[in-house]
Amino acid sequence: MKSVIQYTLFLLFLCGIDSWAQSVPAIFEDTSPIALQLRFSIKEIKKSRSDSVYFPTYLKYQNKNNQWDSLGIGVRARGNFRRKYCYFPPLRMKFKKSLAQETPFEGNKSFKLVLPCQAGKAGNILILKEYLCYKLLEPVTPYFFHTRLTNILVTDLNDKHSKSNSLVGFLIEDDDLIAERLYGKVIEGVIPPGQLNDTAAIVSDFFEYMIANTDWSTTGQHNTKVIQLKGNKKVPLSYDYDMAGLVNAPYATVNESLGIKNVQERVYRGYCRNESVMQYVRANYLQLEPSILKVMDDHQSYFSHGEFLQMKAFIEQFFSVLRSDHQFRNAIVLSCRTN
Repeated sequence: MKSVIQYTLFLLFLCGIDSWAQSVPAIFEDTSPIALQLRFSIKEIKKSRSDSVYFPTYLKYQNKNNQWDSLGIGVRARGNFRRKYCYFPPLRMKFKKSLAQETPFEGNKSFKLVLPCQAGKAGNILILKEYLCYKLLEPVTPYFFHTRLTNILVTDLNDKHSKSNSLVGFLIEDDDLIAERLYGKVIEGVIPPGQLNDTAAIVSDFFEYMIANTDWSTTGQHNTKVIQLKGNKKVPLSYDYDMAGLVNAPYATVNESLGIKNVQERVYRGYCRNESVMQYVRANYLQLEPSILKVMDDHQSYFSHGEFLQMKAFIEQFFSVLRSDHQFRNAIVLSCRTN
């Protein structure tokens, strides 16, 4: 009973009751993959470096009668690494809310669309692994991006001929919509570590350590957004996990100055904070272990048996560190960042 009360207090402290009261956008309530079709010139959008230039096209989707319909949208490439090294760049799509009424996208005006780096089964599996990272965050904190898998036919329009590829991808909720749901606002620029809510920051730092991701920064807002809530409370929202050890993409790289040689080596990159709060978050992660492992089990069908067992064992290693006082102190408490 004590652990249940402690966990409930943890959630209330972390997010506040009003944060939970907000409804999930309709498109993310359905967990089945949504079928989409999209046509654009990959070469053209990758060449454009402006975040304000969107290329017009149509997004095809299946309506309530399972017939294909279309929505006029604008698309642009996002990100740097995948834009340079991958055939398919991650995209941002935007459209008018008024045009999206009575479509699956009603209530939204923008999405991120994550596509495989390359076409083929291997690329699709990597996308499913990255999608799983987003789902693993959901039991941990209310500060996460909702996602929805898609089976999408992408047609590349170029000068010589058009080529279509059937891909697995996923949609990511717009950060402004999250801020609205949490009664907050997205803030830009450099965020000193001391301005972030301690508990929310540690929860996020532990999660990055759990999936062995080092490609992020809350201070510089690299692969992290910061939302300011009521009472000037600032909380991080992490995203883009393709460099994480759990995904283990063949193109993933690490900064060897961190003392690791490959992406599956964990290193704690959170800033040093009050140890009592770190121990508090530690205890609640252990409380959440069954829920986190259940998310793994719920997505087992996406992977081969051997691959799934390796991924689950990788996550279980994280909980082994938390259960050991010695490992926890050395790997996390004494390894936190001071600058």
